[in-house]
Amino acid sequence: MTEFFNQFSRRKFILTAGASAGGVFLKGCLGNPPASITGNTGNNVQAQPAAQTVANLTPEQTPETTTVKLGYIPIVEAAPLIIAKEKGFFAKYGMTNVDLAKQASWGAARDNVEIGSAGGGIDGGQWQMPMPHLITEGLITKGNKKIPMYVLCQLITHGNGIAIANKHLGKGISLQLTGAKSLFTQLKSSTPFTAAFTFPHVNQDLWIRYWLAAGGIDPDADVKLLTVPAAQTVANMKTGTMDAFSTGDPWPNRIVKDKIGYMAALTAEIWKNHPEEYFAMKGEWVDKNPKATKAILKGIMAAQQWLDNFDNRKEAAQILSSRNYFNLPAEILIEPFQGKYDMGDGRKIDDKSMAAYYWKDEKGSVSYPYKSHDLWFITENVRWGFLPKDYLTKAKALIDKVNREDIWKEAAKEAGIPAADIPTSTSRGVEQFFDGVKFDPEKPEEYLKSLKIKKVSV
Repeated sequence: MTEFFNQFSRRKFILTAGASAGGVFLKGCLGNPPASITGNTGNNVQAQPAAQTVANLTPEQTPETTTVKLGYIPIVEAAPLIIAKEKGFFAKYGMTNVDLAKQASWGAARDNVEIGSAGGGIDGGQWQMPMPHLITEGLITKGNKKIPMYVLCQLITHGNGIAIANKHLGKGISLQLTGAKSLFTQLKSSTPFTAAFTFPHVNQDLWIRYWLAAGGIDPDADVKLLTVPAAQTVANMKTGTMDAFSTGDPWPNRIVKDKIGYMAALTAEIWKNHPEEYFAMKGEWVDKNPKATKAILKGIMAAQQWLDNFDNRKEAAQILSSRNYFNLPAEILIEPFQGKYDMGDGRKIDDKSMAAYYWKDEKGSVSYPYKSHDLWFITENVRWGFLPKDYLTKAKALIDKVNREDIWKEAAKEAGIPAADIPTSTSRGVEQFFDGVKFDPEKPEEYLKSLKIKKVSV
């Protein structure tokens, strides 16, 4: 079983990360801003924490510790963590010493959670899915050591998309790939279309694969997939060695404005109101500090609600863009935060429903971690042969162990969240994708059977 993941050992990751060829990246999962980014280097003024009324904490709600170290990648998915700290929401619930540690990559975040804050690492933070499950199973850890993780909330929906090099403009590479199949076939016989992601088997990899396969392109046979550092991708695209990449807000605006590439699709178009990145922590930290865990969650929930007030988004852009966090001009964040996208191919989107949401979307709660979404990420891993087929039967037990939606509900009730905003089911029900395919969490095998391109035999 672990042979699927050993190919992405630290040594292998370093080797593939150094490859000069680039690829497709999904917007929303890139790490640090590109080194070649032009223009202003960002806001120099660091936002001051807003004075929040400190909650009247009973002994039952007073955290066991006020200190925690959380990792984040500087993309819009991290906004709830940053806003909770900068606006004083963590402090409001007694977590006065929250250290937000910028991670160099997803691999670094994994390594740092392995050692924990006591060893100079982190206690938890922002994750692509299903990284917490893979870490729990010891599938991507050093020596395959099992390190129990708890998924505690979803951070965001949307804020991701697929960027394509301008040399392919007008060749039919868009949300629907029907008109581009001949191009992929032609490139396959010479220099294959190169696709990349920043960490294997998780959101970014899975979005790319779904988009390609929905258009009749086999991601394992028709294109070249690589793991490549985020900062290297923009340089590769500029020199013409990369066909496409994915990046999260705020990078689409920069890509288009610098005339490097265009956006073929937003993930909001691929799967409206889709699950994106999550907040998860080491199980041992949560078990030792249950009240502190709920205090952190209450701070995140308050930040998510603040972020979903669009009147706050200009201030949010200023905070996130500051030197301590994203270190870029605030105006690059403002338009995507309002659901405004210049796709760079003549198409423009001005639709608030396509913007990033943090607390609620058209389908209900964003923050609540639905177990049915965990199941989709695991099912996709089975689809592509990353996990053995028996994980379809093992998934429920694994999800029940890792997904602690019960802690989310406890924290929400303590924070006074209205009952109407607290889901009563751990499933969001049947999900539908842009190609008409449906995922019924009660029948994951039927979903796999419906997919034309896959590695698993069902």
